[in-house]
Amino acid sequence: MENSDTSKRPKLVEFEGIPILKETVENWNLVSGFQARPDDLLLCTYPKAGTTWIQEIVDMVQHRGDAQKCARASIYERIPYIELFPPKPVRSGLEMALAMPSPRTLKSHFPVQLLPTSFWEQNCKMIYVARNAKDCAVSFFHFHRMNKILPDPGTWEDFLENFIAGKVCYGSWFDHVRGWWEAKDHHSILYLFYEDIKENPAQEIQKVAQFLNIELSASVLGQIVQHTRFESMKENPMANYSSMPSSVLDQSVSPFMRKGTVGDWKEHFTTAQSQQLDETCAQKLGNSGLQFRTEI
Repeated sequence: MENSDTSKRPKLVEFEGIPILKETVENWNLVSGFQARPDDLLLCTYPKAGTTWIQEIVDMVQHRGDAQKCARASIYERIPYIELFPPKPVRSGLEMALAMPSPRTLKSHFPVQLLPTSFWEQNCKMIYVARNAKDCAVSFFHFHRMNKILPDPGTWEDFLENFIAGKVCYGSWFDHVRGWWEAKDHHSILYLFYEDIKENPAQEIQKVAQFLNIELSASVLGQIVQHTRFESMKENPMANYSSMPSSVLDQSVSPFMRKGTVGDWKEHFTTAQSQQLDETCAQKLGNSGLQFRTEI
């Protein structure tokens, strides 16, 4: 009876044309007035595009491969999610961020136009990870099933329709990836692709280190690659959200770390759905220079 609590699940609120969580809108003055510091690092993604992965990679790079230091707290405490206001007793990301000493690493899923302006004003470094729309949609669907603070996704068909129309949390995937892609030409943004990290993690982790002006030896780089493998992270209680109460994330419905692959969309999409998404991609991203791989 997975849908028995459907009526209790929250609804999204449209804010400046983007559907987001009601609690974020209710706390908008706090969120929009958030004071970034010049040495803040912001990690941003569309949901389910490798967010936790890039968080763990960055933390390991910053601590030069010291896995013990990266086990100091759960990932959501080490790198707060600034616009999330979960049910008590879980502290809001904003509270955690405000209490953190500099330099801070922070997380957001905002499209460029909703990001607190202080991040741009302070010229903060940002890392954005983009994942192909098909795998992103599948992962987001399963995440909705187990995440009690998101609306019930309905059937896969319904969810995909909403995803393509941008009627899901954080709005259109197409606008999101494109907005950040265009912003990188004017700001200090490292734009990475999920599929590239999967295919050649050492190369992409090295890009992160260089962006952060950190030198890694070959052996430390190898340690980081091993530590941030999907299988390692799935077993890591500081990364797999197992410490989050089941009243928020019900991992008996679907694990937070589900598959972490490229191409799982083939298990869910019909030929017609795949063609529809390809056509929408071509239409919305056609002249942007952005290209995504749906298999490697």
